[in-house]
Amino acid sequence: MTKLSIGPWIAAQKLPSPGLARDRAAFLERVKVRAESPSVAGFPLLGTGGSCGKPAFALPYRVTWDEENTLVLEEVAREFGCFVEYGVYPHLKLEDGGQEVAAVQDWSTFGTVYLRPGYEQAEELLVRLAEVLAPRHALA
Repeated sequence: MTKLSIGPWIAAQKLPSPGLARDRAAFLERVKVRAESPSVAGFPLLGTGGSCGKPAFALPYRVTWDEENTLVLEEVAREFGCFVEYGVYPHLKLEDGGQEVAAVQDWSTFGTVYLRPGYEQAEELLVRLAEVLAPRHALA
């Protein structure tokens, strides 16, 4: 069997050190490689999947990270008592204890939000993320 050749592409996006977990600029630099998504044996890479097997909810639009929507994401995180950790994709973690409650993936033709099922504000957070991450032209 041949090993997958996409390891370096995925590794280039991973959080290189815990000290960069809240560094938006470093995250934006890492996600630039997503402009060209690789394929293996003719099959396109869809993403790495959600962390911890959290339920995923499809947004009705594609998410493409930029300075504006990462700042909005950080505002929403604060509203819910969270901070944003920029790993392969952004994760919202509780300020108190660092438990991950949500992640937003941008690797497909639609955005995907992963939520911790036991998080008491999960539904509200999903609705809020869907509102603020909608493409600006869709809000007019």
